Amino acid sequence: MRWYDRHRRELPWRAKPGETADPYRVWLSEIMLQQTTIAAVRPFYARFLELFPSVEALAEAPVETVMGAWAGLGYYSRARNLHSCAKAVAAAGGSFPDTEAGLRTLPGIGPYTAAAIAAIAFGRPAAAVDGNVERVVSRLREIETLLPAARPEIRDAVLALVPLDRPGDFAQALMDLGATICTPRRPACALCPWMEPCRARASGQQELFPRKLPKREGVLRRGAAFVALRADGAVLLGTRPPRGLLGGMAEVPTSAWAPDYDSAAAMLDAPLDARWRRLAGTVRHVFTHFPLELAVLSARVARGTPAPDGMRWTPREKLAQEPLPNVMKKVLALALDGPP
Repeated sequence: MRWYDRHRRELPWRAKPGETADPYRVWLSEIMLQQTTIAAVRPFYARFLELFPSVEALAEAPVETVMGAWAGLGYYSRARNLHSCAKAVAAAGGSFPDTEAGLRTLPGIGPYTAAAIAAIAFGRPAAAVDGNVERVVSRLREIETLLPAARPEIRDAVLALVPLDRPGDFAQALMDLGATICTPRRPACALCPWMEPCRARASGQQELFPRKLPKREGVLRRGAAFVALRADGAVLLGTRPPRGLLGGMAEVPTSAWAPDYDSAAAMLDAPLDARWRRLAGTVRHVFTHFPLELAVLSARVARGTPAPDGMRWTPREKLAQEPLPNVMKKVLALALDGPP
């Protein structure tokens, strides 16, 4: 805690010393930071606070507006859960539950997020264990059990360390320690406040922890994306199903994504009759569980061409208002701006 008092990071969602944490801001930041870096989150966090300064404002906003503001941050189920959670909190009077158990009842809040909010926003003694904390504590205790099986052991070790007087600061101190000192590679052990009791450092094996099962690479999937440009400059878009990968996000029409997709037969998957031409190059994107490679086909159609069922024409100048995920932004960039 002395180390944290000297070296704590200044973050836009973090209360300053002596200030009371805002549960809404803590919750919003924790959802955004799931599997996403602080650098990537900062601009989105600031934009969200401008658009939705309170949980009530977020709850009242149309889900399409929320998804549009989230576009580019990835893991889009988080945005849907964020909106659902805001509606649940607003319906209950606008106050978040102040316990882990209560927080766990809300959409999109799992064990780590509930513990982090309970500790940081409400001062509850809780074990907020994210990837940084897993690394710090597995090294500190030299925990040989492989992740993810080691998580209960790590959680118990963290909970035993939480000081009752400053549980929120302790949770953030562990996060900062993992992010700035006890890094995955080349940890700065000489600067670490836990250098002496750290068992992995004592045995010279700090970079070998945490122990993990070998990572399995996802199988490459292929597909085709179709960019139809109407004579008035509008682009044909659809909306993905609300559940599943990129759920509820906007997209240009695409084929199925499969390992054995034959791009030579892509014309069979075109959304409407037109003179489609395949563009040079492909769009590559990596999702959590698999990499994707898309062939991009483009066509120009007459001004009065109707949109197929379930699709719409969006003026090119309004594409920025659509909740387009990064993979679709790459497709549109290739089709509308040409290869980089």
